[in-house]
Amino acid sequence: MENVVNRELLDQVIAISVKAGEAILEVYNASGDIAVDSKSDDSPVTAADLAAHKILAPALEQLLDGVPVLSEEGKLPAFDVRGQWNRYWIIDPLDGTKEFIRRNGEFTVNVALIENGEPVLGVVHVPVLDITYAGGKSLGAIKQDAQGEKAIQVRAMQPRLDGKQPIEVVASRSHGAGAVDELLARIEGSLGETGLKNMGSSLKLCLVAEGAADLYPRLAPTCEWDTAAAQAVVEAAGGVVVDAQFALLRYNQKDALLNPFFYVIGDRAYDWKSLLLG
Repeated sequence: MENVVNRELLDQVIAISVKAGEAILEVYNASGDIAVDSKSDDSPVTAADLAAHKILAPALEQLLDGVPVLSEEGKLPAFDVRGQWNRYWIIDPLDGTKEFIRRNGEFTVNVALIENGEPVLGVVHVPVLDITYAGGKSLGAIKQDAQGEKAIQVRAMQPRLDGKQPIEVVASRSHGAGAVDELLARIEGSLGETGLKNMGSSLKLCLVAEGAADLYPRLAPTCEWDTAAAQAVVEAAGGVVVDAQFALLRYNQKDALLNPFFYVIGDRAYDWKSLLLG
Protein backbone atom coordinates (compact mmCIF):
# COMPACT_ATOMS: atom_id res chain seq x y z
CA MET A 1 0.00 0.00 0.00
CA GLU A 2 1.49 3.31 -1.06
CA ASN A 3 2.12 5.91 1.64
CA VAL A 4 -0.41 8.74 1.31
CA VAL A 5 0.19 10.33 4.71
CA ASN A 6 1.97 13.64 4.24
CA ARG A 7 1.70 17.24 5.38
CA GLU A 8 -0.28 18.30 2.32
CA LEU A 9 -3.00 15.75 3.05
CA LEU A 10 -3.04 16.75 6.73
CA ASP A 11 -3.49 20.41 5.81
CA GLN A 12 -6.35 19.53 3.46
CA VAL A 13 -8.13 17.59 6.21
CA ILE A 14 -7.61 20.46 8.65
CA ALA A 15 -9.22 22.89 6.20
CA ILE A 16 -12.21 20.60 5.67
CA SER A 17 -12.62 20.10 9.43
CA VAL A 18 -12.53 23.84 10.07
CA LYS A 19 -15.23 24.34 7.45
CA ALA A 20 -17.38 21.71 9.18
CA GLY A 21 -16.76 23.51 12.46
CA GLU A 22 -18.06 26.75 10.96
CA ALA A 23 -21.30 24.98 9.97
CA ILE A 24 -21.63 23.67 13.53
CA LEU A 25 -21.17 27.17 14.97
CA GLU A 26 -23.97 28.54 12.80
CA VAL A 27 -26.37 26.25 14.67
CA TYR A 28 -24.61 26.68 18.02
CA ASN A 29 -24.74 30.47 17.92
CA ALA A 30 -28.32 30.75 16.70
CA SER A 31 -30.81 32.11 19.22
CA GLY A 32 -33.31 29.80 20.91
CA ASP A 33 -33.11 26.21 22.07
CA ILE A 34 -31.19 23.67 20.01
CA ALA A 35 -33.58 21.18 18.40
CA VAL A 36 -32.64 17.61 19.31
CA ASP A 37 -33.78 14.37 17.68
CA SER A 38 -33.03 10.83 18.81
CA LYS A 39 -31.37 8.18 16.66
CA SER A 40 -32.30 4.49 16.75
CA ASP A 41 -29.86 3.92 19.65
CA ASP A 42 -31.43 6.83 21.59
CA SER A 43 -28.31 8.98 21.18
CA PRO A 44 -29.03 12.65 20.39
CA VAL A 45 -28.55 14.23 16.97
CA THR A 46 -28.91 17.87 15.93
CA ALA A 47 -28.91 19.90 12.74
CA ALA A 48 -25.25 20.68 13.46
CA ASP A 49 -24.24 16.98 13.36
CA LEU A 50 -25.91 16.62 9.97
CA ALA A 51 -24.56 19.90 8.56
CA ALA A 52 -21.00 18.90 9.46
CA HIS A 53 -21.48 15.44 7.94
CA LYS A 54 -22.68 16.97 4.67
CA ILE A 55 -19.47 18.99 4.42
CA LEU A 56 -17.03 16.30 5.54
CA ALA A 57 -18.18 13.19 3.72
CA PRO A 58 -18.11 14.45 0.09
CA ALA A 59 -14.95 16.50 0.62
CA LEU A 60 -13.04 13.53 2.06
CA GLU A 61 -14.25 11.22 -0.70
CA GLN A 62 -12.58 13.55 -3.19
CA LEU A 63 -9.23 13.65 -1.37
CA LEU A 64 -8.18 10.04 -1.97
CA ASP A 65 -9.52 8.04 -4.91
CA GLY A 66 -11.61 5.03 -3.90
CA VAL A 67 -11.21 5.55 -0.15
CA PRO A 68 -14.63 5.22 1.55
CA VAL A 69 -15.95 7.32 4.43
CA LEU A 70 -17.47 5.80 7.57
CA SER A 71 -19.45 8.46 9.45
CA GLU A 72 -21.51 8.36 12.61
CA GLU A 73 -24.19 10.24 10.65
CA GLY A 74 -23.93 8.14 7.48
CA LYS A 75 -25.16 4.72 6.43
CA LEU A 76 -23.24 1.93 8.16
CA PRO A 77 -22.11 -0.74 5.69
CA ALA A 78 -22.32 -4.39 6.75
CA PHE A 79 -19.11 -5.77 8.23
CA ASP A 80 -18.62 -8.19 5.34
CA VAL A 81 -18.27 -5.06 3.17
CA ARG A 82 -16.27 -2.72 5.37
CA GLY A 83 -14.19 -5.61 6.72
CA GLN A 84 -12.54 -5.64 3.28
CA TRP A 85 -11.43 -2.02 3.59
CA ASN A 86 -7.67 -1.66 3.97
CA ARG A 87 -7.90 2.13 4.02
CA TYR A 88 -10.86 4.35 4.91
CA TRP A 89 -11.85 7.60 6.56
CA ILE A 90 -13.74 7.46 9.86
CA ILE A 91 -15.45 10.60 11.09
CA ASP A 92 -17.55 11.91 13.93
CA PRO A 93 -18.92 15.16 12.49
CA LEU A 94 -19.79 16.42 15.99
CA ASP A 95 -18.23 14.53 18.88
CA GLY A 96 -19.78 15.59 22.16
CA THR A 97 -23.34 16.26 21.03
CA LYS A 98 -24.46 16.37 24.68
CA GLU A 99 -21.85 19.06 25.38
CA PHE A 100 -23.04 20.91 22.27
CA ILE A 101 -26.64 20.83 23.53
CA ARG A 102 -25.45 22.12 26.93
CA ARG A 103 -23.53 24.86 25.08
CA ASN A 104 -20.38 24.32 27.14
CA GLY A 105 -18.05 24.38 24.12
CA GLU A 106 -16.52 20.93 24.76
CA PHE A 107 -17.26 19.35 21.40
CA THR A 108 -15.12 18.56 18.40
CA VAL A 109 -14.97 17.58 14.73
CA ASN A 110 -13.11 14.26 14.43
CA VAL A 111 -11.56 12.98 11.18
CA ALA A 112 -9.15 10.04 10.92
CA LEU A 113 -7.58 7.96 8.18
CA ILE A 114 -7.35 4.26 9.05
CA GLU A 115 -4.91 1.89 7.36
CA ASN A 116 -5.09 -1.84 8.20
CA GLY A 117 -6.81 -1.07 11.49
CA GLU A 118 -4.36 1.66 12.56
CA PRO A 119 -5.20 5.37 12.75
CA VAL A 120 -2.39 6.94 10.70
CA LEU A 121 -3.69 10.52 10.36
CA GLY A 122 -6.06 12.47 12.56
CA VAL A 123 -7.58 15.93 12.98
CA VAL A 124 -9.55 17.10 16.01
CA HIS A 125 -11.01 20.56 15.55
CA VAL A 126 -12.60 22.49 18.44
CA PRO A 127 -15.02 24.98 16.83
CA VAL A 128 -15.80 27.21 19.83
CA LEU A 129 -12.12 27.72 20.67
CA ASP A 130 -10.93 27.65 17.02
CA ILE A 131 -8.21 25.21 18.07
CA THR A 132 -7.09 22.27 15.95
CA TYR A 133 -5.04 19.28 17.03
CA ALA A 134 -3.61 17.21 14.20
CA GLY A 135 -0.98 14.60 13.50
CA GLY A 136 0.06 11.69 11.38
CA LYS A 137 2.38 8.75 11.31
CA SER A 138 5.94 10.02 10.77
CA LEU A 139 4.61 13.64 10.74
CA GLY A 140 4.53 14.38 14.46
CA ALA A 141 1.66 16.26 16.09
CA ILE A 142 0.67 19.94 16.04
CA LYS A 143 -1.72 22.36 17.68
CA GLN A 144 -3.06 25.36 15.77
CA ASP A 145 -4.70 28.28 17.58
CA ALA A 146 -4.84 32.07 17.53
CA GLN A 147 -1.09 32.20 18.30
CA GLY A 148 -0.26 30.09 15.25
CA GLU A 149 1.04 26.54 15.00
CA LYS A 150 3.32 24.64 17.35
CA ALA A 151 4.56 21.09 17.64
CA ILE A 152 3.14 19.17 20.60
CA GLN A 153 4.30 16.07 22.40
CA VAL A 154 3.43 14.02 25.44
CA ARG A 155 5.30 14.65 28.66
CA ALA A 156 7.59 12.39 30.68
CA MET A 157 6.51 11.02 34.06
CA GLN A 158 9.85 10.97 35.85
CA PRO A 159 10.30 14.75 36.23
CA ARG A 160 6.81 14.96 37.75
CA LEU A 161 7.56 12.13 40.17
CA ASP A 162 10.95 13.62 41.07
CA GLY A 163 9.35 17.02 41.68
CA LYS A 164 6.45 15.50 43.62
CA GLN A 165 4.00 17.09 41.19
CA PRO A 166 0.47 15.70 40.89
CA ILE A 167 -0.13 13.06 38.24
CA GLU A 168 -2.81 14.61 36.03
CA VAL A 169 -5.65 12.31 35.03
CA VAL A 170 -8.39 13.39 32.63
CA ALA A 171 -11.81 11.74 32.64
CA SER A 172 -15.23 11.96 31.06
CA ARG A 173 -17.66 14.51 32.37
CA SER A 174 -20.53 12.06 31.89
CA HIS A 175 -19.41 8.43 32.05
CA GLY A 176 -17.65 5.87 34.24
CA ALA A 177 -17.04 8.03 37.33
CA GLY A 178 -17.09 5.18 39.88
CA ALA A 179 -14.48 3.08 38.11
CA VAL A 180 -12.27 6.14 37.61
CA ASP A 181 -12.46 6.97 41.33
CA GLU A 182 -11.20 3.48 42.17
CA LEU A 183 -8.36 3.85 39.70
CA LEU A 184 -7.40 7.26 41.10
CA ALA A 185 -7.22 5.76 44.58
CA ARG A 186 -4.84 3.08 43.29
CA ILE A 187 -2.64 5.64 41.54
CA GLU A 188 -2.53 7.87 44.62
CA GLY A 189 -1.60 4.88 46.79
CA SER A 190 1.39 4.22 44.55
CA LEU A 191 2.47 7.60 43.20
CA GLY A 192 1.03 10.22 45.55
CA GLU A 193 -1.21 13.14 44.68
CA THR A 194 -3.29 13.17 41.53
CA GLY A 195 -5.19 15.92 39.80
CA LEU A 196 -8.44 15.20 37.96
CA LYS A 197 -9.76 17.14 34.97
CA ASN A 198 -13.27 16.36 33.70
CA MET A 199 -14.03 17.16 30.09
CA GLY A 200 -16.28 16.12 27.22
CA SER A 201 -15.50 14.71 23.76
CA SER A 202 -12.13 13.71 22.30
CA LEU A 203 -10.52 16.76 23.90
CA LYS A 204 -9.48 14.43 26.71
CA LEU A 205 -7.10 12.54 24.45
CA CYS A 206 -5.73 15.81 23.09
CA LEU A 207 -4.79 16.96 26.60
CA VAL A 208 -2.56 13.90 26.89
CA ALA A 209 -1.13 14.56 23.42
CA GLU A 210 -0.11 18.13 24.26
CA GLY A 211 1.44 17.20 27.61
CA ALA A 212 -1.30 18.76 29.78
CA ALA A 213 -2.30 15.40 31.28
CA ASP A 214 -0.58 12.07 31.90
CA LEU A 215 -3.39 9.52 31.64
CA TYR A 216 -6.94 9.20 30.36
CA PRO A 217 -8.67 6.01 31.48
CA ARG A 218 -11.86 5.34 29.54
CA LEU A 219 -13.84 2.81 31.55
CA ALA A 220 -17.16 3.33 29.79
CA PRO A 221 -18.44 2.70 26.25
CA THR A 222 -17.25 4.64 23.19
CA CYS A 223 -17.48 4.04 19.46
CA GLU A 224 -14.62 3.90 17.00
CA TRP A 225 -15.42 7.30 15.46
CA ASP A 226 -15.15 8.86 18.94
CA THR A 227 -11.49 7.95 19.33
CA ALA A 228 -9.73 7.33 16.00
CA ALA A 229 -8.78 10.92 15.15
CA ALA A 230 -7.49 11.78 18.60
CA GLN A 231 -5.65 8.46 18.86
CA ALA A 232 -3.75 9.37 15.70
CA VAL A 233 -2.80 12.70 17.33
CA VAL A 234 -1.76 11.05 20.61
CA GLU A 235 0.43 8.51 18.86
CA ALA A 236 1.96 11.16 16.58
CA ALA A 237 2.81 13.07 19.78
CA GLY A 238 4.61 10.05 21.24
CA GLY A 239 1.85 8.51 23.35
CA VAL A 240 -0.15 5.32 23.01
CA VAL A 241 -3.75 4.12 23.31
CA VAL A 242 -4.24 0.57 24.61
CA ASP A 243 -7.17 -1.60 25.61
CA ALA A 244 -7.75 -3.05 29.07
CA GLN A 245 -5.24 -5.85 28.33
CA PHE A 246 -2.69 -3.29 27.07
CA ALA A 247 -3.03 -4.32 23.44
CA LEU A 248 -2.99 -1.45 20.92
CA LEU A 249 -6.47 -0.08 20.19
CA ARG A 250 -7.35 -1.05 16.62
CA TYR A 251 -10.24 -0.37 14.23
CA ASN A 252 -12.64 -2.22 11.92
CA GLN A 253 -11.77 -5.59 13.41
CA LYS A 254 -15.32 -6.74 14.23
CA ASP A 255 -18.98 -6.26 13.40
CA ALA A 256 -19.71 -3.91 16.31
CA LEU A 257 -18.16 -0.44 16.30
CA LEU A 258 -17.97 -0.26 20.08
CA ASN A 259 -14.48 0.16 21.53
CA PRO A 260 -13.27 -1.88 24.49
CA PHE A 261 -12.39 0.09 27.63
CA PHE A 262 -9.02 1.74 27.08
CA TYR A 263 -6.18 3.84 28.48
CA VAL A 264 -4.59 6.86 26.81
CA ILE A 265 -1.00 7.02 28.03
CA GLY A 266 1.42 9.89 27.57
CA ASP A 267 4.76 8.49 28.69
CA ARG A 268 5.14 5.11 26.99
CA ALA A 269 8.38 4.46 28.88
CA TYR A 270 6.67 4.52 32.28
CA ASP A 271 5.43 1.15 33.57
CA TRP A 272 1.72 2.00 33.55
CA LYS A 273 0.85 -1.64 32.88
CA SER A 274 2.01 -2.83 36.30
CA LEU A 275 0.22 0.02 38.03
CA LEU A 276 -3.08 -0.18 36.15
CA LEU A 277 -3.39 -3.96 35.86
CA GLY A 278 -1.64 -4.92 39.08
